[in-house]
Amino acid sequence: MEFDELNQLRAAIQSSPDNLPLRKYLASLLIKKERWEEAELELKEALKLAPNDLVLQIGLANAFHAQEKTGSGLVLIEELTQKGTPPPGAWLIYAKLLLQSGQAKDAKEAYENAVALDPNLKDSFLESDINLKANQNPNPEPEKIKLFSGKSDDQEKDNESSVEIERPNINFDDVGGMTEVKEEIRMKIIHPLQHPDLYKAYGKKIGGGILLYGPPGCGKTHLARATAGQVNSNFIPVGISDILDMYIGQSERNLHAIFQKARNLKPCVLFFDEVDALGASRTDMRNSNSRRLINQFLDELDGVRYDNDGVLVLAATNAPWHLDPAFRRPGRFDRIIFVPPPDESARGAILDLKLKGKPLGSLKLDKITKRTKDFSGADLEAIIDIAVEAKLEESIRKGTALPIETRDLEQALKKHRPTTREWFNTAKNYALFANESGLYDDILAYLNIKK
Repeated sequence: MEFDELNQLRAAIQSSPDNLPLRKYLASLLIKKERWEEAELELKEALKLAPNDLVLQIGLANAFHAQEKTGSGLVLIEELTQKGTPPPGAWLIYAKLLLQSGQAKDAKEAYENAVALDPNLKDSFLESDINLKANQNPNPEPEKIKLFSGKSDDQEKDNESSVEIERPNINFDDVGGMTEVKEEIRMKIIHPLQHPDLYKAYGKKIGGGILLYGPPGCGKTHLARATAGQVNSNFIPVGISDILDMYIGQSERNLHAIFQKARNLKPCVLFFDEVDALGASRTDMRNSNSRRLINQFLDELDGVRYDNDGVLVLAATNAPWHLDPAFRRPGRFDRIIFVPPPDESARGAILDLKLKGKPLGSLKLDKITKRTKDFSGADLEAIIDIAVEAKLEESIRKGTALPIETRDLEQALKKHRPTTREWFNTAKNYALFANESGLYDDILAYLNIKK
């Protein structure tokens, strides 16, 4: 299976991130399979290790050309052609990029340079295309270079709204606590990707939808990135601005383009933050455009018309009660996971992670963790920031870096209150009076309230 070969390479790179030959091999394999976006990502990582590697630079320019990122490709390849003696392959890709930008005359000159240096690069199709366009207008005015060129206006809009893919370098070890949440994600995501044949034997698809909800600042987005890193998969974070558009019908097209990108890059984690802003309850809406967007979202999730096998859809919300109930049907977001503020042991793990690399004295973190009930991960980070700022002032006065002590964190605690309490005041009302399906039972259990 293609997934296995690529994932094995990615796992090897994760264990040895500075292994340049391994990164080059993975990039060449992705180019061979025409997985251009992933190839671009790997080539960029490899160039961090070897910035002057001509093979990598030409490969990246080729990836830009294949994705019609003409401007980026020209900037890169022009640097190569203007210094030293560029290899023949550089001139060939330069010719393709120039032709793509509408500069047929310059493309012809670059192509002739490539063939003169290496006759094996002769490409009759490219040559005829260059001659045809050069003869159509012998003195053309160069077109304005666009990120995505040569497409209709609607296609331009689709592509301009597309989002960048990521390859997260964090995993569950970088997420403090959340043991039960991680275990649910392992069962739904990680095990299916690691044992695809076993899951298929039972008729279980690889992928699906998980909705994470809870108070803000408790690590839902961080957990989503760590999930992608845990399985060495692509990660596409989607914000509201990536989808919503002022033109009628364009928001739906943007959403479809994003799902299609995930399907082309599988295995892939597609993450929607603040999903309630995109999927608010249709009964509360008067705007038919918003209802159409929700219907499109549901259609993409169903996987009836499209193959979502290998695509995991993660979404996060602070207000699940505003989400349309249709999203909770089986086959859509069929796992709804409460992400609470970290417990005492998790707070200790988070403090350890956030304090790593800072000058530290003799810390008694248990004194801090016992006093920070209901504090989110963001609240704990705020405490550390307050303590660091105070320590910096003192260090500047004394002219040396002073270590952070327990008392510094205790002083910081007096200046910050947990931000989750306001959320729980709202959530408690929904859990008590709008909880027929038992969806919010986890909130009641956290608050020690019996129904």
